[in-house]
Amino acid sequence: MERVSESNSNGAPAGPARPAALDPTIAARLRRGPDGLVAAVVRQHDTGEVLMVAWMDDEALHRTLTTGRATYWSRSRGEYWVKGATSGHHQFVRSVALDCDGDAVLVSVDQVGAACHTGHRTCFFTDLPVTGAGRPEGAAGAPDAAADSGTAASGGRS
Repeated sequence: MERVSESNSNGAPAGPARPAALDPTIAARLRRGPDGLVAAVVRQHDTGEVLMVAWMDDEALHRTLTTGRATYWSRSRGEYWVKGATSGHHQFVRSVALDCDGDAVLVSVDQVGAACHTGHRTCFFTDLPVTGAGRPEGAAGAPDAAADSGTAASGGRS
Protein backbone atom coordinates (compact mmCIF):
# COMPACT_ATOMS: atom_id res chain seq x y z
CA MET A 1 0.00 0.00 0.00
CA GLU A 2 1.39 3.38 -0.93
CA ARG A 3 1.13 6.19 1.58
CA VAL A 4 1.38 9.82 0.56
CA SER A 5 3.72 11.78 2.77
CA GLU A 6 1.82 14.42 4.73
CA SER A 7 2.71 16.50 7.76
CA ASN A 8 1.53 15.51 11.22
CA SER A 9 0.72 17.95 14.05
CA ASN A 10 4.44 18.35 14.76
CA GLY A 11 5.21 19.19 11.13
CA ALA A 12 7.01 15.86 10.58
CA PRO A 13 5.97 13.67 7.66
CA ALA A 14 3.12 11.32 8.56
CA GLY A 15 4.62 8.39 6.68
CA PRO A 16 6.68 7.23 3.77
CA ALA A 17 5.81 8.12 0.20
CA ARG A 18 6.82 4.75 -1.22
CA PRO A 19 5.11 1.38 -1.46
CA ALA A 20 5.60 -1.10 1.36
CA ALA A 21 6.66 -4.68 0.73
CA LEU A 22 4.19 -6.13 3.25
CA ASP A 23 2.50 -9.34 2.11
CA PRO A 24 -0.74 -8.22 0.40
CA THR A 25 -2.83 -10.78 2.32
CA ILE A 26 -1.63 -9.25 5.62
CA ALA A 27 -2.00 -5.69 4.31
CA ALA A 28 -5.61 -6.43 3.30
CA ARG A 29 -6.48 -7.40 6.88
CA LEU A 30 -5.14 -4.18 8.45
CA ARG A 31 -7.53 -1.40 9.45
CA ARG A 32 -5.30 1.64 9.56
CA GLY A 33 -6.10 4.98 11.14
CA PRO A 34 -6.30 8.12 8.98
CA ASP A 35 -2.52 8.44 9.33
CA GLY A 36 -2.01 4.93 7.92
CA LEU A 37 -0.88 3.49 11.25
CA VAL A 38 -1.91 0.63 13.53
CA ALA A 39 -1.16 0.39 17.22
CA ALA A 40 1.56 -2.06 18.25
CA VAL A 41 1.18 -3.38 21.79
CA VAL A 42 4.49 -4.87 22.86
CA ARG A 43 4.86 -7.52 25.56
CA GLN A 44 7.61 -9.71 26.99
CA HIS A 45 7.06 -13.09 25.32
CA ASP A 46 7.63 -15.35 28.34
CA THR A 47 5.91 -13.36 31.12
CA GLY A 48 3.21 -11.47 29.22
CA GLU A 49 4.36 -8.20 30.82
CA VAL A 50 3.15 -5.26 28.72
CA LEU A 51 6.19 -3.18 27.85
CA MET A 52 5.07 -0.37 25.57
CA VAL A 53 2.76 0.85 22.82
CA ALA A 54 4.13 2.15 19.54
CA TRP A 55 2.90 2.66 15.96
CA MET A 56 3.48 0.74 12.76
CA ASP A 57 2.65 1.31 9.13
CA ASP A 58 2.85 -1.42 6.49
CA GLU A 59 6.59 -0.97 5.99
CA ALA A 60 7.38 -1.07 9.73
CA LEU A 61 5.34 -4.26 10.07
CA HIS A 62 7.07 -5.76 7.03
CA ARG A 63 10.51 -4.95 8.49
CA THR A 64 9.50 -6.38 11.87
CA LEU A 65 8.25 -9.64 10.34
CA THR A 66 11.23 -10.11 8.01
CA THR A 67 14.12 -9.01 10.25
CA GLY A 68 12.96 -10.20 13.66
CA ARG A 69 13.79 -6.75 15.05
CA ALA A 70 10.96 -4.55 16.31
CA THR A 71 10.62 -1.60 13.92
CA TYR A 72 8.18 1.26 14.46
CA TRP A 73 7.10 4.52 12.85
CA SER A 74 7.92 7.58 14.94
CA ARG A 75 5.08 10.05 14.64
CA SER A 76 7.13 12.82 16.24
CA ARG A 77 10.30 12.33 14.18
CA GLY A 78 8.59 11.16 11.00
CA GLU A 79 10.92 8.20 10.51
CA TYR A 80 11.33 4.50 11.18
CA TRP A 81 13.15 3.36 14.27
CA VAL A 82 14.45 -0.03 15.23
CA LYS A 83 14.07 -0.46 18.98
CA GLY A 84 17.53 -0.54 20.50
CA ALA A 85 19.44 0.87 17.52
CA THR A 86 20.60 3.85 19.57
CA SER A 87 19.84 2.80 23.16
CA GLY A 88 21.07 -0.80 23.00
CA HIS A 89 17.72 -1.87 24.52
CA HIS A 90 16.80 -4.25 21.72
CA GLN A 91 13.55 -6.08 21.10
CA PHE A 92 13.99 -9.44 19.43
CA VAL A 93 10.64 -10.47 17.98
CA ARG A 94 9.27 -13.89 18.90
CA SER A 95 5.77 -13.54 17.40
CA VAL A 96 3.30 -11.01 16.00
CA ALA A 97 -0.49 -11.41 16.20
CA LEU A 98 -3.19 -9.33 14.53
CA ASP A 99 -6.19 -8.41 16.67
CA CYS A 100 -9.77 -9.28 15.72
CA ASP A 101 -10.48 -5.86 14.17
CA GLY A 102 -7.16 -5.56 12.32
CA ASP A 103 -6.39 -2.20 13.93
CA ALA A 104 -3.66 -3.37 16.32
CA VAL A 105 -0.88 -5.92 16.50
CA LEU A 106 0.51 -7.71 19.53
CA VAL A 107 4.28 -7.98 19.29
CA SER A 108 5.86 -10.54 21.65
CA VAL A 109 9.54 -9.87 22.18
CA ASP A 110 12.67 -10.74 24.11
CA GLN A 111 13.36 -7.34 25.66
CA VAL A 112 17.01 -6.49 26.37
CA GLY A 113 17.25 -3.70 28.92
CA ALA A 114 14.58 -1.05 29.41
CA ALA A 115 11.65 -0.80 27.00
CA CYS A 116 10.75 2.75 28.01
CA HIS A 117 12.74 5.78 26.88
CA THR A 118 12.70 6.92 30.55
CA GLY A 119 14.88 3.95 31.48
CA HIS A 120 12.09 1.93 33.10
CA ARG A 121 11.58 -1.71 32.16
CA THR A 122 8.03 -0.91 30.98
CA CYS A 123 6.32 2.30 29.93
CA PHE A 124 3.46 1.38 32.26
CA PHE A 125 5.04 2.19 35.62
CA THR A 126 2.50 4.75 36.89
CA ASP A 127 -0.50 3.18 38.60
CA LEU A 128 -3.68 5.23 38.67
CA PRO A 129 -6.22 4.93 41.51
CA VAL A 130 -9.38 3.00 40.72
CA THR A 131 -12.18 4.28 42.92
CA GLY A 132 -15.19 2.78 41.15
CA ALA A 133 -16.76 -0.51 42.02
CA GLY A 134 -15.01 -3.56 40.64
CA ARG A 135 -16.48 -7.03 40.39
CA PRO A 136 -19.39 -7.41 42.81
CA GLU A 137 -18.74 -9.50 45.92
CA GLY A 138 -19.64 -13.12 45.32
CA ALA A 139 -19.47 -12.88 41.53
CA ALA A 140 -18.04 -16.15 40.26
CA GLY A 141 -15.96 -16.76 37.16
CA ALA A 142 -15.54 -14.74 34.01
CA PRO A 143 -18.41 -13.25 32.05
CA ASP A 144 -19.96 -15.61 29.50
CA ALA A 145 -17.97 -15.18 26.29
CA ALA A 146 -21.06 -15.99 24.25
CA ALA A 147 -22.83 -12.95 25.70
CA ASP A 148 -19.98 -10.75 24.47
CA SER A 149 -20.15 -12.13 20.94
CA GLY A 150 -23.91 -11.86 20.70
CA THR A 151 -24.42 -15.62 20.34
CA ALA A 152 -26.38 -15.88 23.59
CA ALA A 153 -29.24 -13.94 22.02
CA SER A 154 -29.17 -16.09 18.91
CA GLY A 155 -29.40 -19.51 20.49
CA GLY A 156 -26.05 -19.83 22.24
CA ARG A 157 -25.58 -20.81 25.87
CA SER A 158 -27.79 -19.05 28.38
